Amino acid sequence: MLLGIDLGTGSAKALLLETDGTAIGEASSLYPVNAPHPGWAESNPEEWWLAVGEAVRKAVGNHANQVQAIALSGQMHGVVLASKSGQPLRPAILWADTRSSTALSAYHSIDATILQRLGNPIAAGMAGPTLLWLREHEAAVCTEARWALQPKDWLRLRMTGEVATEPSDASGTLLYDVVSDNWAADAISALNLRCDWLPKIIPSSAIAGYLTTDASEHLGLKAGLPVIAGAADTAAAALGNGLLEPGLVQLTIGTGAQIITPRSQPIIDRHGRTHLYRSAVPNGWYSLAAMQNAGLALEWVRGILGLSWQQVYTKAFSVPPGCEGLTFLPYLTGERTPHLDPHVRGAWVGLGLHHTQAHLMRSALEGVAFALRQGFEALLATGFKATQLRLAGGGTQEMLWQQLLSDVLRIPLYATAVTAASARGAALLAGIGIGAYADANETIELTATPTLAATARSIDPALEEAWMRYQSLYPRLKTI
Repeated sequence: MLLGIDLGTGSAKALLLETDGTAIGEASSLYPVNAPHPGWAESNPEEWWLAVGEAVRKAVGNHANQVQAIALSGQMHGVVLASKSGQPLRPAILWADTRSSTALSAYHSIDATILQRLGNPIAAGMAGPTLLWLREHEAAVCTEARWALQPKDWLRLRMTGEVATEPSDASGTLLYDVVSDNWAADAISALNLRCDWLPKIIPSSAIAGYLTTDASEHLGLKAGLPVIAGAADTAAAALGNGLLEPGLVQLTIGTGAQIITPRSQPIIDRHGRTHLYRSAVPNGWYSLAAMQNAGLALEWVRGILGLSWQQVYTKAFSVPPGCEGLTFLPYLTGERTPHLDPHVRGAWVGLGLHHTQAHLMRSALEGVAFALRQGFEALLATGFKATQLRLAGGGTQEMLWQQLLSDVLRIPLYATAVTAASARGAALLAGIGIGAYADANETIELTATPTLAATARSIDPALEEAWMRYQSLYPRLKTI
């Protein structure tokens, strides 16, 4: 049996998988994300460790002696400053943290050819900008630190005593050259950051170490189990869903939303609106459109309207497409793709006396769908033809919502049956690492075929007018 552990933003998930792809046990355990100041997002790594222990014990149950290998997936971009032994020296700074927006100017002073090889827009919350902020504001801790690790890499250090990272997480740091596939030494030097903070890079399916006695007691597993390097959560989820072939596209809606497509070569977005990261397979990449406000915005609107989720859909779809002139901009926390604007904020535009609670709710759903269309179009502009768009994540289950998404995106949508895709991808990497599978392509056979969920209907003039209205509002309101 194979164990995948996913270190998410707010919870740890563990999935026990048979080598034939059958899920045997699954569990999760929550931990808080702290915001000691506006715009900050931090977690205590020791709380991660406690949650992982709880989730693993519940998922494994009485199968502990049958676990053959472990692999990890985890939230991207964060920073854990740690001592040589792995002791965290301060709370981890997470991807959602925007304090490093004040440090981005250092990147913009770097030669453009060096920046291009990073393959990604310069954004707050990634490890490079976060380290610049820490160097300026917490110099003593930086001096003491031996390692600057991604979250899952710190967790693996805690499990094995060994330090390493792998390409999919390294490529999301803004310290990695996605063309040469290594740390971007020239960029790191230009930023005056320490190269020795960064661990060696090994393949995602390589054995990174073996479970120590102390860690085995905490997790309830056998000591000496091989621990595979693993992958960033999005890369692991792509593997878990069998999303390996270029042309396939996946939309995941959670707090934010991600639209990804595999690439067989590194295609950098010349407009700088989408991301390019290494995948969990050798010589693989994926392009990503990242929208910050999806489930987050819908949950906020639902909450202020005092609706249950069932009422959300009942009320929202009782009013006509286009919401009779009402438009919602979902930018409650700024936006990444396509605007890369941390300061933009949300709005309802076009309110009239005829608008009701139902109009407000439907406009929120339409606004998020329109934001996803902008992300999808930015991704298509990097140069590929979408052959299939798959749905994943808990925010894509409602049939009426699926139909609206298909109508807005103008493409058939296919539903995947995979749950805990990141943890599943990690478990599959564990299998590849110990030779249970020859390679990633062999794992595709273990994934259920996606089923058609919705087909775009003929264009509704009111919905198309609402889309045109939506597109016009950001440039007109951004200065307010």
